[in-house]
Amino acid sequence: MRLAFVGVGQAGGKVVDAFLEFQQHTPREFVASAAAINTAHSDLLGLEYVPEQHRTLIGQARVKGHGVGADNELGAEIAQQNRESVLGALDSVPIGEVDAFLVVAALGGGTGSGAAPVIARYLREVYTEPVYGLGILPASNEGGIYTLNAARSFKTFARQADNLLVFDNDAWRKSAETLSDSYGQLNREIARRFGTLFSAGEVDATSDVAESVVDASEIINTLDTGGVSSVGYATQALNDQRGLLDRFRNGSDVEDPAADTNRITGLVRRATLGRLTLPCDVKSTERALMVVAGPRRHLDRQGIEEARRWLESETGTMEVRGGDFPIQSSELSAVVMLSGVSKIPRIDRLQTVALETQDVQQDTRERHEHQLDDLLTDERDELDPLF
Repeated sequence: MRLAFVGVGQAGGKVVDAFLEFQQHTPREFVASAAAINTAHSDLLGLEYVPEQHRTLIGQARVKGHGVGADNELGAEIAQQNRESVLGALDSVPIGEVDAFLVVAALGGGTGSGAAPVIARYLREVYTEPVYGLGILPASNEGGIYTLNAARSFKTFARQADNLLVFDNDAWRKSAETLSDSYGQLNREIARRFGTLFSAGEVDATSDVAESVVDASEIINTLDTGGVSSVGYATQALNDQRGLLDRFRNGSDVEDPAADTNRITGLVRRATLGRLTLPCDVKSTERALMVVAGPRRHLDRQGIEEARRWLESETGTMEVRGGDFPIQSSELSAVVMLSGVSKIPRIDRLQTVALETQDVQQDTRERHEHQLDDLLTDERDELDPLF
């Protein structure tokens, strides 16, 4: 699947950078173009892989290139006021080579959470290709304002995009890590999971062709549910030297197909029931897709079919697509995408905390207004005798 990536805000640009870096180490190209849009000049300068000519600063008249300070309402306003600049930044997209757009943003900050839904809406108005979102939820200890921003942006982004893929920092950050230390690793995890999924159907003259190809149409049909999606991933190292020794001892040159079958079904189970990008009830899935990647000789067709049937049973949906992705690798991996999930405890908690934060903000604002009124009244009482 060939995508036009649009990173919005600091984290959005960094994640698109990570996708470009990941593509350098994978045999299939899935990035058709990459752009970064921000209100902070320094954030654009910090990118390594997004071409300089595809980095666009917006809102300079309002914020002078200093960002919006976690004010996502201001971020949305600036995107609305700079519609032509936003669309102009994407004029170079080779639209004839693009299967879909992917707008990437952190949902807790100001520019990304405010501007990304606006930009997604613009793209849907102008182009016929699907426009997906990749939203990154803040960790729970990042602060109330980030939680409030995320709750607001999540609902808006999900409405404006054809489907919102979500990565939850709270479920992935290690407790001993600081946020700054973990961001780079989290961005690489995002790129590896989604990059493996998107690159699966891309082939060239030197590529091995899959027996069951998961191409762009398969991914688009899976994401056609709308709503929210989560992705699981699992990998296992292949020890071919041990396999050769076992075959020598058994007096046979034929690999044991049962080993690959069991390995594949086990990987798909781990990807589905393990660490998802957004923890959710897998039985609330509307459609699903699985891809198994690795050396062709280990991509056992029976194993892939058994894994697909298991995924149908586990999710309770008959709309499960699946296939293989032959690549030269020392490991076998499985990617599972759960589309249209509806039971997401993390989002319920996010909304609850956001409402509490909003109430606290309102109480604080009212208290400060009363204190200011009292202060001004006292000052007038002291000054009246002078007049």
